[in-house]
Amino acid sequence: MQVVFRPEAEQEIFEAQDWYESCSLGLGYEFARAVEVAVELAIRMPLAHPQIEGEYRHVILRRFPYSIIFLPFVSEILIVSCFHHKRKPLTWLK
Repeated sequence: MQVVFRPEAEQEIFEAQDWYESCSLGLGYEFARAVEVAVELAIRMPLAHPQIEGEYRHVILRRFPYSIIFLPFVSEILIVSCFHHKRKPLTWLK
């Protein structure tokens, strides 16, 4: 299954990774690894994750207050956002 990242989602991931790395050496890598694990879970079992709005689903990152929000399709997973849990709900729809 192919994974496609929206540019906004990639930007959110890179910004969060940079922020965590600035807090503690190696923490940015751990964040990136948590994102990889969440994306792999979405690929393996896309319909097993909760729906949050319409057909959008999410996987909660382990150890970090973020979710990977995605749209499952037959042949691909579209990563829409890497959403911090302290942000206003549904701002990722914009």
